[in-house]
Amino acid sequence: MLCFRTLLSFLSFAFLILLCASAVNAQSTAGAASNPPKFEYEVVSVRPSDPNCGGMSIRGGLDRFSARCTTLWGLIFNAYPLRPNLTLPGLPGWANSAPFDVEAKMDDATFAALKKLSPEEAGKQRQQMLQAVLADRFKLKMHHESREGQIYNLVVAKGGFKLKEAPANEAGGGMSWSSKQIKGSKISISGLAFTLGDTLGRDVVDQTGLAGKYDITLDWTPDDQQGSADAGPSIFTAIQEQLGLKLVSVKGPVDAVIVDHAEKPSGN
Repeated sequence: MLCFRTLLSFLSFAFLILLCASAVNAQSTAGAASNPPKFEYEVVSVRPSDPNCGGMSIRGGLDRFSARCTTLWGLIFNAYPLRPNLTLPGLPGWANSAPFDVEAKMDDATFAALKKLSPEEAGKQRQQMLQAVLADRFKLKMHHESREGQIYNLVVAKGGFKLKEAPANEAGGGMSWSSKQIKGSKISISGLAFTLGDTLGRDVVDQTGLAGKYDITLDWTPDDQQGSADAGPSIFTAIQEQLGLKLVSVKGPVDAVIVDHAEKPSGN
């Protein structure tokens, strides 16, 4: 009987240990699920560039971010989803002229977690990581304001829309653009409007009501080349003639990004 009681006590004690271990393991698992990895660079170096550094270069991807001979202005436009031609009120003069070399490297755990994300989400996380670097090393502070300004509404022209929807089973999709052409496959009109905004330096709002995706080729001659003998249509005329759309200049809300503060980094 004594041996049986001793055995029973031992089994009861062992069972309690298993219960406690399971509870601790469950808490650890729950803690890991509720505390996702913090995406940040482990090591960051910021130094003034050599005065003879030449052209700017920026490289991202893998486990690091590297910039050579790059101004704060250039770094900001890599860290935030801003239009390339957007002006930034409040940005100090040196931010457009003083170049810096930036090296930022993440640890292995952060890189492993980043690789598990979709390309879109990973891109957003990389931008946020660079934002943190600018806030820490350049003491950068910015805010958004909605202001009234001139925008373009993109509407269907009187003659009607001229493109047919891309086949649903058509593979691929993408867009390329330059100072005189926009070309791509399976492009939404809202995507076209955004690209036109970059080209024209003014917000373009899609008011067409067209929800499909289209194969688009838009060719025009830039304004500074309109006097040449072989000049083609302006971008405004090309949009009407080639796409059956029209840009209408109106007043509307414009997102303004204001720089509240920025400092030159102390080095390293």
